[in-house]
Amino acid sequence: MNINITDEQLMIRIGSGDRTAYKILVERHLRPYLVFATRVIQDRAGAEDIMQEAFVRVWKNASKWDQDRKTHFTTWFYRVVMNLCIDAKRKYKPAVDLAEAYDVQSDEIQPDAHLSEKQMAAEIATALKHLPDRQRMAMTLCYLQGLGNKEAADILGVTTSAMESLLVRGRKKMAELLSAHKKAFIEETMR
Repeated sequence: MNINITDEQLMIRIGSGDRTAYKILVERHLRPYLVFATRVIQDRAGAEDIMQEAFVRVWKNASKWDQDRKTHFTTWFYRVVMNLCIDAKRKYKPAVDLAEAYDVQSDEIQPDAHLSEKQMAAEIATALKHLPDRQRMAMTLCYLQGLGNKEAADILGVTTSAMESLLVRGRKKMAELLSAHKKAFIEETMR
């Protein structure tokens, strides 16, 4: 099978029972969505469970996929994963620190002026976990997953202006959580 086939075309094939198309779709999307889910719920094991359920839903709902729909697969799938994350957060308390999702060890904000990239990632992870859920999801979608404001807004089910507002409030809250010398780093890297 041609690996350059679009996600939407794969969904149509999966709807016909094509296991190879399903395997390609899983291989294409498992890692980035697992990272997203881990960042949102702050629990790697829970995120793995969410991804398993999300891909089961892909298999079950692929036959209903409308090739003429205006929504891209990625937008639809982010919404599925995000809704599963919201459900999981309601049910479970995280067993693992968010810093683990960023593959870092420190959970405390360090006062040093010269921080390594790993230390900065730990501090950003710590600040992110203190944001309200919707701000954290907005920041994760736009800045860590690299989505545009419109696509992220579609995923969260808000207007583009509401997404921009969530991002502004999220950046402001993070700036408050991080010391002054780290604020410039955040503003520069999250534009």
